[in-house]
Amino acid sequence: MVKKRGSSRKKIIIIFSVIIILALIVFFNLQARREKEIKVTVEKVKMQDLTSTISASGEVKPKKNVNISAQVPGRIIKIGVEEGQVVKAGDFLLKLDSVQYEANANQARALILSYRAQLIQADARLRRDKNFYERQKKLFEEKLISREQLEAAKAQYDISEAQHRAIRYQIDQAKASLESTLDNLAKTVYNSPIDGIITSLRVEEGEIAMIGTMNNPGTILMTIADLSVMEIEVEVDETDVIGVQIGQMAEVKVDAFPDEVIEGKVTEIGSSAIQRISGIEESKDFKVVVTLENPPEKLKPGLSASADIITAEKKQVLAIPISSLVLREKEEEEDKSKKEEEEGVYVVTDESRVKFQPVKKGILGEMMIEIVEGLEESQKIVVGPYNALRQLKDETLIKPEEKRKEE
Repeated sequence: MVKKRGSSRKKIIIIFSVIIILALIVFFNLQARREKEIKVTVEKVKMQDLTSTISASGEVKPKKNVNISAQVPGRIIKIGVEEGQVVKAGDFLLKLDSVQYEANANQARALILSYRAQLIQADARLRRDKNFYERQKKLFEEKLISREQLEAAKAQYDISEAQHRAIRYQIDQAKASLESTLDNLAKTVYNSPIDGIITSLRVEEGEIAMIGTMNNPGTILMTIADLSVMEIEVEVDETDVIGVQIGQMAEVKVDAFPDEVIEGKVTEIGSSAIQRISGIEESKDFKVVVTLENPPEKLKPGLSASADIITAEKKQVLAIPISSLVLREKEEEEDKSKKEEEEGVYVVTDESRVKFQPVKKGILGEMMIEIVEGLEESQKIVVGPYNALRQLKDETLIKPEEKRKEE
């Protein structure tokens, strides 16, 4: 009796095990035959405010920045300012040794006086020779003298007239020389051309200031900057500069003050690309100047800064994440040799499947892009991940997950 019970229990276990194995086989076969789902992140299309910006970096510069260079050579005998000093237009800055220039001026004045004395003598001779020629002319008409005597009188008169003219030219030349010497003498004293601050003083008393030549620049004595109007000069790529216009607003951040945003306005756009010294071909950049509004007093020239130039703003427009855009080849092309591409998104249907929808884009924000045509508000679209978007096709089965909100 015990043996029969043991054998029947064993049969039951074997039968039950076979049933489980068969069930598992059937289950896995069904799983294998089921259509594969692709896990994706979905998000609803919604209305948003968009701001399109172009970012560029550069440095802070004063709008007025004047380098005071040596215009005449000379030894510096007096400096009347210090670096960091505030000056007004016309304030004394610096003086060069002017002894040689004063001597040259006195020499030119003396030469003019000498020529004027010679001119008095030349005037007397000219009048005498002119009167003599007139008398000889009358005598010749009365046939009292020969033609040779008349011609001799005329030659003497012409010589006196030429000498008189030459002395007048010498006086004009001496006056011009005096004006040049006085100009050089005036250039030995330097006064401030603008209101500003001495941002750089590069010389000391006793140094020799040299003027520039074709190959060698002259001595830069000091730099004066008007810090009341500050600007940032940035370099914008050729693909972005076409969107920049005079008057556009910009948000500027200076590296030295990372938590402070300074408002500015585009006031200048370069008409030609910045020339590079290296011969390597690279993308072209254009100079764009942003004038700062209400710059802080602690702002200094030369600080590194970046500018976000606002090229377009729109309120409450249809927008989607940039990551959701997909580029694929057009289907049903008549000419299969021409492979045209179209840009769009994958819209989620009610059956948890997707369908490609071409779209027309508008302005580009930081992470979002405006959709002008192709979508409606509250439609669900696939926004990622990137690997999943690459696998999607029309009617692909998906397992949607709502995008988590950023904290």
